[in-house]
Amino acid sequence: MRAEIISIGDELTSGQRLDTNCQWLAEKLGELGVVVMFHTTVADDLAANVLVFRQACERADLVIASGGLGPTADDLTRQAIAEMAGVDLVQDDASLAHIKTMFSRRKREMPASNNIQAMFPLGAKPIHNPHGTAPGIDFAYVGTSGKSARIFAVPGVPAEMKELWEGTVLSEILKLREATGTKKVIVHHRIKCFGVGESDLEGMLPDLIRRGRTPSVGITVSKATITLRITAAGENELAARATMQPTIETIHQCLGNLVYGEEDDELQHVVVRMLRERKLTLAVAECGTGGLISNWLSECDPAGDVFKLGTVHRSPFSAAKHLGVPGELARGDQSHSPDFAAALAAHIRTFAGTDLAISIGPFPQADSPTSVPGEIHFALARPAGALVKSSPFAGHPEILKPRAAKQVLNLLRLEMLGTTIDN
Repeated sequence: MRAEIISIGDELTSGQRLDTNCQWLAEKLGELGVVVMFHTTVADDLAANVLVFRQACERADLVIASGGLGPTADDLTRQAIAEMAGVDLVQDDASLAHIKTMFSRRKREMPASNNIQAMFPLGAKPIHNPHGTAPGIDFAYVGTSGKSARIFAVPGVPAEMKELWEGTVLSEILKLREATGTKKVIVHHRIKCFGVGESDLEGMLPDLIRRGRTPSVGITVSKATITLRITAAGENELAARATMQPTIETIHQCLGNLVYGEEDDELQHVVVRMLRERKLTLAVAECGTGGLISNWLSECDPAGDVFKLGTVHRSPFSAAKHLGVPGELARGDQSHSPDFAAALAAHIRTFAGTDLAISIGPFPQADSPTSVPGEIHFALARPAGALVKSSPFAGHPEILKPRAAKQVLNLLRLEMLGTTIDN
């Protein structure tokens, strides 16, 4: 069964509001084994809505639309479905009575414009909306070519949309699945990686990213974190997960410690868990990252069980003054050196009295496409001494700070794993 999700509203096409309904509906359909092939967003324009619904019904078996069911002139979903199907709008008395009751309970007079919310394309079934004045629409469409599609239109208000899904739409789609013989479910699994570029990582995976492969493996990158998305289908969730397990094992075998977590894991979550398991404490001294690492760790460890202290130094002289870093390391080029990063980590560890400490030095000037990039230096202080790493400060400006912060956290993670892999 192929599906299309239609999101309706000027606030979406203009970018004034993020379409979270579409994401939620797509996830729910995927759980039912329904393949979502198209996401369409359309403005509050009747002709555009008619066109979008017509196209959706031609290429999908199931159409879920959200929005456009209100009482105002820009709410056009019911009119668009009726015009596409070539039928009239007719009043549903039960729906009108419910709408009037909603206003009466709120001790408000119902405006005449709300009568339109009780109008439905001829042949459609109302979907009861217990807590709103916008009932949904369940319409079985058959085109002139004989192609059929089932349309479910639900309110754009997320709470009402979800309530109608759980109360009515879900059970109707399950009936459709039964009638069409669709019994599979679709399951997703995310593996998080850090330490190499996207193309390098893809080259380490033998034929896993190939189109048409089952289970499929997709790859996305966000702020230097690479996510591998594994998708498998099966008769039930257990069967689908069993199908993807050999692929998961292959990824781990090929990538080793480049894999740091799964699903919603970020590096800071993993690092805090590892510190807690090992009963270790940590301090952080930051220059270039401006407190980003400390913020991440604080969110993961709100009680301060493992992350004991974070300091932000806007200049190397601040580290010399407050942490006792030797003054000669804070001067000139020395502040942009591995020695400064090592001293920064060592002194914050002593100052905080923690088992471990990490640091990152000042950033050089951002690179340009024609310049030779500078380097950033970061360090880990531990009882055995300081471990220092350096990395080119190159790339898009938006990625430089989060990537640097992740490089520091990854250094700590790899050290706790007992590996010397460069990152």
